[in-house]
Amino acid sequence: MPQTNKKQWQFGLMLVALGIVYGDIGTSPLYVMKAIVETNGGMKMMTEEYIIGCLSLVIWTITLLTTIKYVLIAMQADNHGEGGIFSLYTLVRKHRRWLIVPAIIGGAALLADGVLTPAVTVTAAVEGMQEIPALSHSFINDQTNIVIIVISIISMIFFAQRFGTGSIGKIFGPFMLVWFSMMGLFGLIQLVTDLSVLRAVNPMYGIRILFDDSNKMGLLILGTVFLSTTGAEALYSDMGHVGKHAIYKTWPFVKLMLLLSYFGQSAWIINHVKQQDMLGSREINPFFQIMPESFIVIGVIIATCAAIIASQALISGSFTLVSEAIHLRLLPKLDIKYPSTMKGQMYIPAVTFSIWILCVLVVLYFRTSVNMEAAYGLSITVTMLMSTILIYHYLSMRKIDKGLTIIVTGFFLVLETAFFISGLAKFMHGGFIAVLISVAVIMLMVVWYKGYKIKDKRTFDVNVDLYVNQLKTLSEDVSLPKYATNLVYLSTTDDMKMIEKQALKSILDGRPKRADVYWFVNVKVSDKPFQVNYQIEKFGTENIFKVQLILGFRIHQNINLYIKQIAGHMVREGCIPEQSRSYGTNPARIIGDFTYILLMDELPIDAHIKWYDRIIMQMKIFLKKYTASPTKWFELPSNEVVYESIPISLPSYKAPPIKRIKS
Repeated sequence: MPQTNKKQWQFGLMLVALGIVYGDIGTSPLYVMKAIVETNGGMKMMTEEYIIGCLSLVIWTITLLTTIKYVLIAMQADNHGEGGIFSLYTLVRKHRRWLIVPAIIGGAALLADGVLTPAVTVTAAVEGMQEIPALSHSFINDQTNIVIIVISIISMIFFAQRFGTGSIGKIFGPFMLVWFSMMGLFGLIQLVTDLSVLRAVNPMYGIRILFDDSNKMGLLILGTVFLSTTGAEALYSDMGHVGKHAIYKTWPFVKLMLLLSYFGQSAWIINHVKQQDMLGSREINPFFQIMPESFIVIGVIIATCAAIIASQALISGSFTLVSEAIHLRLLPKLDIKYPSTMKGQMYIPAVTFSIWILCVLVVLYFRTSVNMEAAYGLSITVTMLMSTILIYHYLSMRKIDKGLTIIVTGFFLVLETAFFISGLAKFMHGGFIAVLISVAVIMLMVVWYKGYKIKDKRTFDVNVDLYVNQLKTLSEDVSLPKYATNLVYLSTTDDMKMIEKQALKSILDGRPKRADVYWFVNVKVSDKPFQVNYQIEKFGTENIFKVQLILGFRIHQNINLYIKQIAGHMVREGCIPEQSRSYGTNPARIIGDFTYILLMDELPIDAHIKWYDRIIMQMKIFLKKYTASPTKWFELPSNEVVYESIPISLPSYKAPPIKRIKS
C-alpha cells in the first residue's frame, strides 16, 4: 500500500474510532459535573475545595481505569483483534471452569448499561435547552415536556435500527471530532480564566475531599465521580471494529478534550458560586453554562446528536454482546438480521424491542438525568469488577510475574469495589433498576447455559460405526420409498465418531428413512472470531458423514450454505457419486435435494433427574418456543425442514413389569 494511501486509511480508522468507540465516555461531561453539583445540594452548597477535590477524583478515575486498566492492560488481551468481556472469557475459559460465572455477571451488567446509557445521555442533552435564556419561561421549563421529547428521540433511534446505520454511520466520526473539539475549546476558554484549577492534577486533593466537611456525600461521592469513566468497558468491547492501534492513537486526543471540559466546567463553577442568580432551586448544567449564550442553542443540538451517536454505539454493542453470548450458549438463539454489508452491522428485533421498552420506562420513572445517575453507575462497576477477575487469569496464563499481577489486579479490585459500594449505597434511589435488569439477564443466561450442560451430560451418544451397516443397507433398500437424497441431522456432540441416539432412532425406528447420503452436522464455535473451517469423518463409506463446522463466535451459522458447499466439493472430488436430478431450473447442479430433520427437545415425564435440573430443563424448553427457530438461525429453507419431537435420552424410573390377569 502506498504511503499516502496508508496514512489516509489510518486516519479514516481514527475517525471511525471517534464515532464508534468513544460515544459513551465522550458524552459523560454532559452530566458528570452537573451530578456532582446537584448531589451535594446545588450551587448554594459549592465550595472551591469541594470542586477541586471532585475534579481531582475525576482526573484520576479516568487515568487509572480508562487509560491504565483498559487502554494499556485490557487491550493487550485481544482475541484475534476482538475485545470485550466475552472475548476475554474465551481466552481464559480453559484456565478455570468457574470463570463462566464472572463472564455471565459482567455480560449481564453490560447489557443493563446498554439500557441506561441512551436514557441518561439523551435526557442530559435535551435538558440543555433549559439553559437557553430565551426558553427559560417556555414549555421547555416543564420537565414533562422534556420527557416527551426524550422518549420521542429514543424511539426514533430504536426504530432506525431495522434500516442499519451503514450510510449515516460514515458521518459519526467527523461529527464526534467536532464534538470533542467543541468540548475542549470551550473548556480551554474557561480554564484560562482560573488556572488554579490545574492543581487538581495532584491526587491528594481528591483523597482529602472524601473526608472533608464540604462533601456532604462522604465516600459515596465516588458513585457520582465514577460516571466519568462509564464508557471504558465499551471502549474495550468495540476494539474489534477499529483495532487497538486506532484507539492508541485517538485516546490521547479524546482524554485531553475530556479533561479540558472538566477543567473548564470546574473553573466556571468556582467563579460563579458567589453569584446570587445561581443559588436558586433551578438545576444548573455547567457543561452548557461555559458556552457563550448565543452558542447554547447550537451546543444543545450538537450535544443531542452526540447523545444519539453514543446511544447508537451502545445499542450496536448490545447486539454484538448478545450475538457472542448466543454462540457461547449463554443465551437462546434469536432472529438476527443484517441490514447492511458493513462489518459488525446487525439488527436483533427482540433485543431492540426489549431495550427500547426498558429505556422508555427508565425515562418515565426517573424523569431527570440527575435521578438516573444512581442507577447508571452501578451496573458498569459490576462489569469492571468481573473483567478484572478475568484479566488476572489472563495475565496468569501469559506467565506475567505473579507478584506484579496480584498487585495490579488487586489495586483495581480495591478501587472498583470502592466505586461499587458507593454506588450500592444508592440502591433504593434507583440502583435497584440496574440490579433488576442484570439479575433478569443473569437468570436467563444461567437457565440456558445450565440447560445445555444438563442435556450434554444426560444425552446418550452412540458410536456411528455400530450402525454403519444398517445405514448402508437401508440406503440401498429400494423396497422402501426414498425419503430424501441428502438427509441432514444436527448434532451437539463434537466427537467425530459419535452421534445422539435420538438421531438414529429417527432414521431406523418406526418408518425407516431411506436416503442416498446421511449427514450428521456439528457446529463448534471457536475462539477465533471470523474462522470458517470444517472437518469430516467418512466412516469408510461414500454416503455416511459426520461434519464438524468450526465457526468463529462472530460468524453467522449458515449451515445450509456450508453443507451444500461441502457436498458440492465432495462430488467434484469423486468422494460421492454425482446426484443427478430429472427436474430443476439449474442444469449444472451436481447435488440433489436436501431434507433437514430438526429434533425438538422433549423431557420424559418419568425422567429420573434432580428436581432443580427438571425445572431448568422445563424452563429452557419453554423459552425455546419464543426464540428464533433453528430454521431461521441456521438459514435453512423452510420447505426442506422437518421437525420431530423425540424424548431426551435421560435415565428413567423403572416401571414394574405388567402382568396379565384372568377375567
